[in-house]
Amino acid sequence: MTDKGYFAHPSAVIDEGCIIGNGTRIWHFSHIMPGCIIGDGCNIGQNVVISPDVVLGKNVKIQNNVSVYTGVVCEDDVFLGPSMVFTNVINPRSAVNRKNEYARTFVRKGATIGANSTIVCGIGAGAVVTKSVPAFALVVGNPARQTGWMSEYGHKLKFGPDGKATCPESKVTYELVNGVVHKAE
Repeated sequence: MTDKGYFAHPSAVIDEGCIIGNGTRIWHFSHIMPGCIIGDGCNIGQNVVISPDVVLGKNVKIQNNVSVYTGVVCEDDVFLGPSMVFTNVINPRSAVNRKNEYARTFVRKGATIGANSTIVCGIGAGAVVTKSVPAFALVVGNPARQTGWMSEYGHKLKFGPDGKATCPESKVTYELVNGVVHKAE
């Protein structure tokens, strides 16, 4: 342990503004971002990312290759298995900034989340896509099957009898013609 009361491997990156409890261990290549609160006696495995403002209770064990994104709160004695991940945006898009829409996820005391799990605040995660998917299609499951249509902004489209749907965010209208969706002219 260091004079700070916790251990951090030399390759770990710990940004300023974090609170890290006594007896916590942070291993190789992990990144602890600003505003995190990590309780006493936690173990943060190799290659873990803890995003800004995440809160971890006491004795939280995080295995290797886990991503804990802003909006996540883990109570005491939580176990996060190897390579699991949290999401924090319901409908992420590269071209649309959603930083003001981060969803909250609470993991209650003593919970265990297994290896490779994805804790989703939206829909469609973990789909196993085995064939081509049409533009704007929403697919889920294993194997993936189409369950609807999505706008470019990530909202589920509800087509009326006229074959048109409007994205509630962008206000763009889409048309469904012969099983193909495109933006209306």
